[in-house]
Amino acid sequence: MNTILLGKVEEQYIKSERKEVSVGDTIKVHNRIREGEKERIQIFEGLVISRKHSGTHENITVRKISKGIGVERIYPLHSPNIEKIEIIKKGKVRRAKLNYIKSRIGKKAIFVKEDGTKQ
Repeated sequence: MNTILLGKVEEQYIKSERKEVSVGDTIKVHNRIREGEKERIQIFEGLVISRKHSGTHENITVRKISKGIGVERIYPLHSPNIEKIEIIKKGKVRRAKLNYIKSRIGKKAIFVKEDGTKQ
């Protein structure tokens, strides 16, 4: 395939107003959900444990602990169903993927050092 042509087609679908979300951040994802003809916004708050791909295919995996059970969701960053992404807390990590978080229990499962830099 011609990558230049493909890049121009994908360019119109990339959302430019996205905040820079990185691994280790605690975020709130406002997801638009359609149930029949009704539409509502559901908020999912958790820790970003991975980030994959680039361009329009870019995904983030968000993990939270709900009633003692770990719940993970994968969100495409440039999806029209994502209303907005709020960054609650910036984290400072040394890894690209935080898969070791899955084996942790309790408060350790959501703890990541806070980034000391001021924004």
